[in-house]
Amino acid sequence: MATPAAPMPDPEPIPALLSPNAPRAISDALIDEERTEFKRRYAEEMATAARTLDLTGVLKVLDAYRQIAVVTQQQGVEVHRRMLAKAAEIARTGHNPDAVPLEDMKALIRERLGR
Repeated sequence: MATPAAPMPDPEPIPALLSPNAPRAISDALIDEERTEFKRRYAEEMATAARTLDLTGVLKVLDAYRQIAVVTQQQGVEVHRRMLAKAAEIARTGHNPDAVPLEDMKALIRERLGR
Protein backbone atom coordinates (compact mmCIF):
# COMPACT_ATOMS: atom_id res chain seq x y z
CA MET A 1 0.00 0.00 0.00
CA ALA A 2 1.38 3.39 -0.96
CA THR A 3 1.80 6.11 1.63
CA PRO A 4 0.13 9.44 0.89
CA ALA A 5 2.42 12.17 -0.32
CA ALA A 6 3.23 14.82 2.24
CA PRO A 7 1.88 18.27 1.35
CA MET A 8 4.42 20.55 -0.23
CA PRO A 9 5.41 23.40 2.10
CA ASP A 10 4.83 26.92 0.86
CA PRO A 11 8.05 28.20 -0.71
CA GLU A 12 7.59 31.55 1.04
CA PRO A 13 5.37 31.45 4.13
CA ILE A 14 2.99 34.36 4.48
CA PRO A 15 3.92 36.57 7.44
CA ALA A 16 1.52 36.31 10.37
CA LEU A 17 0.86 40.05 10.25
CA LEU A 18 -0.39 40.00 6.66
CA SER A 19 -3.98 41.19 6.78
CA PRO A 20 -6.46 43.45 4.96
CA ASN A 21 -4.69 46.30 6.77
CA ALA A 22 -1.34 45.45 5.17
CA PRO A 23 0.04 48.14 2.85
CA ARG A 24 -0.22 45.90 -0.22
CA ALA A 25 -3.88 45.06 0.46
CA ILE A 26 -4.70 48.72 1.00
CA SER A 27 -2.85 49.74 -2.17
CA ASP A 28 -4.61 47.06 -4.22
CA ALA A 29 -8.04 48.33 -3.08
CA LEU A 30 -7.43 51.97 -4.08
CA ILE A 31 -8.11 53.60 -7.44
CA ASP A 32 -5.04 54.54 -9.48
CA GLU A 33 -4.84 58.20 -8.48
CA GLU A 34 -5.18 57.42 -4.77
CA ARG A 35 -2.80 54.46 -5.04
CA THR A 36 -0.06 56.75 -6.37
CA GLU A 37 -0.57 59.22 -3.53
CA PHE A 38 -0.73 56.41 -0.96
CA LYS A 39 2.55 54.91 -2.14
CA ARG A 40 4.26 58.32 -2.06
CA ARG A 41 3.03 59.17 1.44
CA TYR A 42 3.75 55.66 2.72
CA ALA A 43 7.32 55.78 1.39
CA GLU A 44 7.87 59.21 2.97
CA GLU A 45 6.60 58.03 6.34
CA MET A 46 8.63 54.81 6.17
CA ALA A 47 11.77 56.86 5.51
CA THR A 48 10.96 59.07 8.48
CA ALA A 49 10.27 56.01 10.64
CA ALA A 50 13.62 54.50 9.66
CA ARG A 51 15.36 57.66 10.92
CA THR A 52 13.27 58.26 14.03
CA LEU A 53 12.22 54.72 14.98
CA ASP A 54 8.67 56.09 15.32
CA LEU A 55 5.91 54.39 13.32
CA THR A 56 3.20 56.93 14.17
CA GLY A 57 3.22 58.56 10.72
CA VAL A 58 3.19 55.19 8.95
CA LEU A 59 0.24 54.02 11.03
CA LYS A 60 -1.67 57.25 10.35
CA VAL A 61 -1.18 56.87 6.59
CA LEU A 62 -2.24 53.21 6.73
CA ASP A 63 -5.34 54.07 8.76
CA ALA A 64 -6.41 56.95 6.52
CA TYR A 65 -5.98 55.02 3.28
CA ARG A 66 -7.47 51.82 4.75
CA GLN A 67 -10.66 53.79 5.36
CA ILE A 68 -10.62 55.10 1.78
CA ALA A 69 -10.00 51.57 0.48
CA VAL A 70 -12.93 50.17 2.48
CA VAL A 71 -15.31 52.87 1.20
CA THR A 72 -14.10 52.33 -2.38
CA GLN A 73 -14.68 48.59 -2.10
CA GLN A 74 -18.12 49.03 -0.52
CA GLN A 75 -19.39 51.67 -2.97
CA GLY A 76 -17.60 50.52 -6.07
CA VAL A 77 -14.96 52.26 -8.13
CA GLU A 78 -17.32 54.30 -10.33
CA VAL A 79 -19.33 55.66 -7.41
CA HIS A 80 -16.07 56.58 -5.68
CA ARG A 81 -14.80 58.36 -8.80
CA ARG A 82 -18.07 60.33 -9.09
CA MET A 83 -17.79 61.36 -5.44
CA LEU A 84 -14.21 62.57 -6.00
CA ALA A 85 -15.26 64.51 -9.12
CA LYS A 86 -18.12 66.16 -7.25
CA ALA A 87 -15.84 67.05 -4.32
CA ALA A 88 -13.34 68.59 -6.76
CA GLU A 89 -16.14 70.61 -8.41
CA ILE A 90 -17.37 71.89 -5.05
CA ALA A 91 -13.80 72.80 -4.03
CA ARG A 92 -13.23 74.56 -7.36
CA THR A 93 -16.53 76.48 -7.52
CA GLY A 94 -17.47 76.75 -3.86
CA HIS A 95 -20.97 75.56 -4.81
CA ASN A 96 -22.71 72.19 -4.71
CA PRO A 97 -25.00 72.05 -7.76
CA ASP A 98 -27.11 69.31 -6.14
CA ALA A 99 -27.56 71.09 -2.82
CA VAL A 100 -31.05 71.89 -1.61
CA PRO A 101 -31.51 75.41 -0.23
CA LEU A 102 -31.71 75.47 3.57
CA GLU A 103 -35.25 76.86 3.66
CA ASP A 104 -36.45 74.11 1.32
CA MET A 105 -34.84 71.48 3.54
CA LYS A 106 -36.41 72.98 6.68
CA ALA A 107 -39.83 72.98 4.97
CA LEU A 108 -39.38 69.32 4.02
CA ILE A 109 -38.45 68.43 7.60
CA ARG A 110 -41.47 70.32 8.97
CA GLU A 111 -43.72 68.55 6.46
CA ARG A 112 -42.40 65.12 7.41
CA LEU A 113 -42.78 65.90 11.10
CA GLY A 114 -46.33 67.07 10.46
CA ARG A 115 -45.78 70.62 11.68
